[in-house]
Amino acid sequence: MKKGKWEHICGGSLIHRKWVLTAAHCLGPEELEACAFRVQVGQLRLYADDQQTKVAEILRHPQYNESLAARGGADIALLKLEAPVPLSERVHPVSLPPASLDVPSGKTCWVTGWGDIAGNRPLPWPYQLQEVDVPIVGNEECDGEYRNQSLDSTGRVIQDDMLCAGSEGRDSCQGDSGGPLVCRWNCSWVQVGVVSWGYLCGKGYPGVYTRVMSYLSWIRQYVPRFPGP
Repeated sequence: MKKGKWEHICGGSLIHRKWVLTAAHCLGPEELEACAFRVQVGQLRLYADDQQTKVAEILRHPQYNESLAARGGADIALLKLEAPVPLSERVHPVSLPPASLDVPSGKTCWVTGWGDIAGNRPLPWPYQLQEVDVPIVGNEECDGEYRNQSLDSTGRVIQDDMLCAGSEGRDSCQGDSGGPLVCRWNCSWVQVGVVSWGYLCGKGYPGVYTRVMSYLSWIRQYVPRFPGP
């Protein structure tokens, strides 16, 4: 996703030829129009070509609270593209999981993006897409870690619509927001999370993702026949 001078700001995933799944916090203030964004698909290297698809409509989840940002939950959004993306060996929609899928703690999943490779260390040229395997961390354990970090927090930090993954040195980082967390399930790759927020990068706190399973019914309201595993 790009904005202004068409610089990379966030990731996303193609879930249908005309629909991209991303994070609501990537899309800035609500007054930003769809014409402020472009989507680029099919490239492993950022800026490798200037083929971009225009965005026709932005749909932020109605429960997303801009003042609370990603930590408030419902950090999920859909982008409707002006034209369907041509599919190929390199471009294909990711499968979405069944709503009943429960990803167990310790399961190894993968996150991809063009974000920073460490805190305040931007991805260097030639801007090759990065990937890292990350272990799923249970919500209770993850919540405990974040409550210890945020001493003024009296309530839950990790909500039911969130999912945690990562370990020391293995995490998403700034610029990866909106990108997919995928797991192997029933011989297929399914997207279980959307990169949302975290604390530092790979420094002992898991990354926090929007739990896709919590929002399948909302996605179904808009996206026709999205692929399943």
